[in-house]
Amino acid sequence: MLASTSRCVRLQSAIVQQRQRALHDLVTSVNKPYIAYGPPGRSANTGHVATVFGCTGFLGRYLVAKLAKSGTQVIVPYREEDSKRHLKVMGDLGQIVPMEWDLHRDDQIEECLRHSDIVYNLVGREYETKNFNYDAVNAKGAQRIASVAAQAGVGQFVHVSHLNASHDSPSAFYRSKALSEDLVREAFPAATIVRPSIQYGYEDRLLNNMAIWAIWWKLNHAKTKIRPVHVLDVAQALANVVSMSSLPGTFNLPGPSTLSFKYLLELVSTVTYNPPSVAPVVPKRVALVLAKAAQKVWWPALSPDEVVRRYIDDVDLPGDWDKFGVTPDEIEDHAISYLRRYRSADNYSRPVVFPPSREPSESYNVA
Repeated sequence: MLASTSRCVRLQSAIVQQRQRALHDLVTSVNKPYIAYGPPGRSANTGHVATVFGCTGFLGRYLVAKLAKSGTQVIVPYREEDSKRHLKVMGDLGQIVPMEWDLHRDDQIEECLRHSDIVYNLVGREYETKNFNYDAVNAKGAQRIASVAAQAGVGQFVHVSHLNASHDSPSAFYRSKALSEDLVREAFPAATIVRPSIQYGYEDRLLNNMAIWAIWWKLNHAKTKIRPVHVLDVAQALANVVSMSSLPGTFNLPGPSTLSFKYLLELVSTVTYNPPSVAPVVPKRVALVLAKAAQKVWWPALSPDEVVRRYIDDVDLPGDWDKFGVTPDEIEDHAISYLRRYRSADNYSRPVVFPPSREPSESYNVA
C-alpha cells in the first residue's frame, strides 16, 4: 500500500513538472509533441530534429556543431563517405545521424527529412563542374528540397542564399541564387531565406586565398568593396531559428563593415608579417582567359564567374541580425586566429599591429 502511494506521488510530481514546462518545450511549429530533457549542453536533448543539407561545406560544419552542442539531433546527409567523418564527434552518442543522399533522388531527400521539424538548405556551388552547373544546384536543387520538405509536413525550412543575389547581376552565380529564392518561396511559402555576405573562418576562401593567391584579389585594382561576415556569427543566427516558431521572409546578414580588397590585403600582410604582394594587376580580359584555361586542368581553380564577381561590390543593405539575436564581429577581431598559420617561425608569436585606420569611404556601421 505504501509502495503504491509512493508511486502515485512520484507520478503526480512528474505531471506537475511537465505542466510547468514552457510552451516551446512541448510542441513544435507543426504541433508535433516533444519533450526537452537533460542538462544544458552537449548531452541534453531539446526534442528537436534538424536536417542540414550541405552540412559538409564551410558553413555547414559550424551549424551542425552549434545545433548538436545545444542538444538537437542532427541529420547530416552526405555524398562521400569521408566527407562527413568530422561531423560525427560534434554531438553526443546518437545525436549526429549520417545518411547518404543524392540531389536527384526525391526518395532519399524525403528519407533524410521525414522526422525533422526544421530543415536547412546550405547546398550551393561557387563554381560549375561537368556534372553540376549553377542552376542545377543552387536553384533547382533548392526547389527540389523545399518541395519535398513541404510535402513531408516539415514545420520550418531555412534556405541560405547570398547578399548579392539578383536577377540582373552579371554573375551567373548571383543570378542562380536569386532564382533559388523565387523557387523556394513557390515551393515553401513560409520559408526563411537568409542572405549572408562572403564569410571568413578557418577553411574560408577569403583570408586563406588572400594569403596565398594575392594576385587574384588585385583584380579591379583591389577597389572592389565587400562586407565580410564571420562564419560563426552566421551559424549562430541559423541555429537560433530552431527556437523560433516561425520566421518567414528574406533576411540580410552582411558583415558590420564595408572593406575594400586593398584594405583586406594590407590586413593579411600586417597580421602574417609577410611583405605585400608585388604581383602586377591582371586585366579582366586576361584573367577570364586564364580562368577558362584553368578549368580544363583543375576545376577548383579560380572560375570565370569568380573573376566577374571580383568586380562586383556588395550591396548596401541594412542587416537583420537583431531578428536572430546576434551581433556580428569585425574581421580584425579574428584575423590572427585564421592567419597565424602563414607566419614564419620567427614571427609566430609576435603581437598584431593592425594597418592604419580605415578611410571613411571604406567603412561604415551597418547599425
